[in-house]
Amino acid sequence: MSDLDARVRAGFANHFGGVPTFVAWAPGRVNLIGEHTDYNDGFALPAAVAEETRIAIRPRANNIVNAVALDFDATDSFALDAIAKTGGWADYLRGVIIELCRKGYRIGGADIAIAGNIPKGTGLSSSASLEIAVIRGFLALDNLPFDPVAAALVGQAAENDFVGMRCGNLDQLAVAGAQPGAAVLIDCRRLSLSQIPLPPDCAIVIVQSGVERGLVDGAYNDRRAQCEEAARILGVAALRDATMTMLEAADMPDIVFRRARHVITENARTLAAAGALRVADYATLGWLMAESHASMRDDFEITVPLTDALADFMNAALAVRGGARQTGGGFGGAVVALTDSASSLDLGKALRRSRLGCSLQPPTVIGSPSRKQPE
Repeated sequence: MSDLDARVRAGFANHFGGVPTFVAWAPGRVNLIGEHTDYNDGFALPAAVAEETRIAIRPRANNIVNAVALDFDATDSFALDAIAKTGGWADYLRGVIIELCRKGYRIGGADIAIAGNIPKGTGLSSSASLEIAVIRGFLALDNLPFDPVAAALVGQAAENDFVGMRCGNLDQLAVAGAQPGAAVLIDCRRLSLSQIPLPPDCAIVIVQSGVERGLVDGAYNDRRAQCEEAARILGVAALRDATMTMLEAADMPDIVFRRARHVITENARTLAAAGALRVADYATLGWLMAESHASMRDDFEITVPLTDALADFMNAALAVRGGARQTGGGFGGAVVALTDSASSLDLGKALRRSRLGCSLQPPTVIGSPSRKQPE
């Protein structure tokens, strides 16, 4: 039994008494490349990380859901026929339950304890991990099979329609469908998942910038609207269908042009990165990741000075042995590097020696690729 499993079981016993009927889990995810492409029907290349969320769940005889978030000692309680927004962490739980009910699942009352070790605000999808873990838990209570794509769409709908975040489907598809020891190439239009085994010597280094990112503040939704405006001007269903030739011939505001340029070139980079990963071509991967970060910085404008400094430092340290970029929705969070195992050790040493002129402490490595199913 893992430490996290033991903690969520103990927390359940302390708050509700007895033992849970089931303990469900979901990993966090790191997006290697393919940022803000999902809601443009594009491609992304994430991987599961070892950090995860676990929920302990037990059915109740009435329609009341009681939940405790052990990581910050917060509780929530509501009736299934009176679910309203709270403006906090519980909205992810409440939104998922509403969507499961809308899909026709028989959802009853339950006691739920939640624990996780995914750092919040780092772009590793702690919210999507919670959503998928909750879905797994309720399905398990009814002995129903878990379908990754169906679960991902429930989680996405919860964020779109209840939480208020107009996110795409990347986070939920990655969390629900990524397998240990592999990256997954996601086609966000066809909802297809292609597993790409990580090379034996592959290392994913995830470095926390210390700047917590925020999404439900309008900036994310603004960029989605700008992408939709570009698609409308170009006469395509989504920017996935656009080309640079089409874009350069079009008349549109500069900011809309730059948003579209990021998406079009990022889709191309993502497909190229999937091919490079299959053959462990770290030099090509490094170039693609550095170009991705530059595009996020200059065209999509979702980086911050600290993640820019981190990415520049890590790319210089790795040279042709891999590359680094900001990961996640943007405006802070973490920087991810993809390299070989030996180079990752050198990078770690360089990071520990560095202050980058912007922090009292060296950047902290917070994640690693998931290599096995959780205990």
